[in-house]
Amino acid sequence: MSVHTGNLVAARDVESLRSRIQAWRREGLSVALVPTMGALHKGHITLMERAQNMADRVVASIFVNPKQFAPSEDFDAYPRRETEDYEMLNAVGVHLLFAPDVAAMYPPGFATSVQVAGLTDILDGAHRAGHFNGVATVVSKLLLQALPDIALFGEKDYQQLVVIKRFVADLNIPVDIIGVPTVRDPDGLALSSRNAYLTPAEREIAPALNAALVKAAKAIAGGADIAAATKAAAAAILKAGFTSVDYVEARHADTLALLKNAQESGRILAAGHLGRARLIDNVPIPQK
Repeated sequence: MSVHTGNLVAARDVESLRSRIQAWRREGLSVALVPTMGALHKGHITLMERAQNMADRVVASIFVNPKQFAPSEDFDAYPRRETEDYEMLNAVGVHLLFAPDVAAMYPPGFATSVQVAGLTDILDGAHRAGHFNGVATVVSKLLLQALPDIALFGEKDYQQLVVIKRFVADLNIPVDIIGVPTVRDPDGLALSSRNAYLTPAEREIAPALNAALVKAAKAIAGGADIAAATKAAAAAILKAGFTSVDYVEARHADTLALLKNAQESGRILAAGHLGRARLIDNVPIPQK
C-alpha cells in the first residue's frame, strides 16, 4: 500500500518500498536512505538535506524500534508525531517515507538477531543491555529492504555509527555508510528527540554536558592526562546539576578502543541523566 500527499509518497510495507525503489533503479537514479525513529528535528532535516545533495532520490524511514529499548526504558513514552514528521519530510523534499508498523518489521515467528561483538558491550552498551543488538537488527533489515546506495546517520549517536559501519563491512551489505556531524543549538546542546523530556530549568543545565566534553578534549589535545581530563569532565557535569553520569570516556575514533594518547584519532563520549532525559554526546579531540 502507498499513498500520496503532496510530493511525498508513504509506504507501509516492504513490497511498496521495494516497488518504488525498483522503479527509480530502472530510471538509473541513485538512492539514499535516512533511518529515523521519528520525532524529527533540525538534526534529522540536516541529514535529509545532505542526502539530497548525494543522491537522486531520498528515502526516510520512521520506525520506533521496540528491540532497542530495555523493559525499563521509554519505549511507550518515546515521542511519536507522525503527522508533523510527514509534513516536515514533505517540506524538505524527501521522496519516499517508509513507516512500517511492528508487525511488518517483526512478523510472527521472527527469530533472528544481529550481534556485533566487542563494540556493543562498552559505553552505551554497558548501560543498555541488548540495545545495540536491536539497533543492528533493525538497521540491517532497513538496509536490505531498501538496498540504497548510501545511508546517512548522525554522529551524535557515535557508537551506533561505528557499530553500523562494522556490521555493514562484515556482512558485505553493498551500502556506503555516511556519518554527518552533530547539529547543535547555539548553546552547544546536541539536538535530540529526547530533549523534549527536559523541563525549562533542566534545559538551562543541559549544555553543560557538551561544555565539559569540549573542555576535556582541548585539555587532552594540550597534553593533559586522559584519565584526569575525563574524570574532571564527569565531575563538572554532575556539578552543573545532572543527577548521574553513566560514563565519560576517551576512545579511538575508528575502533572505540580506549584512547592511549592524544596523537591517536580520538573522541570523548559521555552519557548523563537529567530529570527524565538520558542525554548522550561526543566531541572529537583536536589534532595538532
